[in-house]
Amino acid sequence: MASAPSNTCNMVSPDHGSSTTTYDRLQELKAFDETKEGVKGLVDAGVTKVPRIFIQPPDELDNKLSTHYPHESMMKKTVGSEIPIIDMEGIISSNVERRKEIVKAIREASEEWGAFQMVNHGIPDTVLEEVSHGIRRFNEEPKEVKMKYYTREAMKRVRWACNFDYSSVQQLIGEIHCTATWALSLLSQKIFQRHAEYSKHVKRLGELLLELLSEALGLNRNYLQDTDCAKSHVFLAHYYPACPQPELTLGSTRHADADFLTILLQDQIGGLQLMSNDRFKSSEHRVLANHKGPRISLACFFTSYPLTKAFGPIKELLSEENPAIYREVSVKEILSYYDSKGLDGNSPLDRFKL
Repeated sequence: MASAPSNTCNMVSPDHGSSTTTYDRLQELKAFDETKEGVKGLVDAGVTKVPRIFIQPPDELDNKLSTHYPHESMMKKTVGSEIPIIDMEGIISSNVERRKEIVKAIREASEEWGAFQMVNHGIPDTVLEEVSHGIRRFNEEPKEVKMKYYTREAMKRVRWACNFDYSSVQQLIGEIHCTATWALSLLSQKIFQRHAEYSKHVKRLGELLLELLSEALGLNRNYLQDTDCAKSHVFLAHYYPACPQPELTLGSTRHADADFLTILLQDQIGGLQLMSNDRFKSSEHRVLANHKGPRISLACFFTSYPLTKAFGPIKELLSEENPAIYREVSVKEILSYYDSKGLDGNSPLDRFKL
């Protein structure tokens, strides 16, 4: 997330390469935020150009669009290949050899990529489709329906907003921020009816993945669950409208999530880096702006509760040859730092290295 160095910005016009305009960006951001209509409101108003508050300076945009690999192994794996796809078929059976195959695939993907795609994961296609449609329907409701959920208060159980922090963000993105209880408090609204069912499915899948990740680290299958590192889960739904000038901005800048495990549902396509002492990577990702749209994604973040519990590298994985890289830190401390620094393309864990 690129933030302006001051409240006053100099902007080179994309239409006239040499002309420069000075304006109060913070004031315009506040005015945009106070409409409580988000980016979808701009689309509904028929904008044909990206507002200047969302335009990325060309040099900064080039830097953010350039491929960045924090780990050499990830770079080698990425060139000429795709994110690993892991077939979960047979994982629930008593076939020990099949489970070992899946654990091996997850270990390799987690060490080299920090991410993988799953097929045959057990969540019915109808549930996936309907929860995606629910997100779309909510964002396409009249503004009067959505505005009552529009807030910047981070602790609200249900909130809808545009971007993360209006005072610093430059991404063109519409978001719904919500917790796992989101559907339970909104069941009277038809658009959220299937969210509760999806929540149950994704919780079971998350627990299974923690078992497999524990085994991939050579630990007892219940190890990670017993630490309560994923006792709670939070949902964040994204709605990316079609962008009229995608070459001038981003949907979401490069970032790593501030949780232990993320399961992402997309209509197109964590924290374990700390506990595994860098053995498992936390993948950096971003979202490009696009002429096509809207695009939908739903992220489920697994994290601890209470947030004050401290976590550090798993002692069973440490030795003289493999000393701790990170200090113990609470999720609350990580989230506080994550919110203060914004999506700047750097992992929040870097701050907590010894």
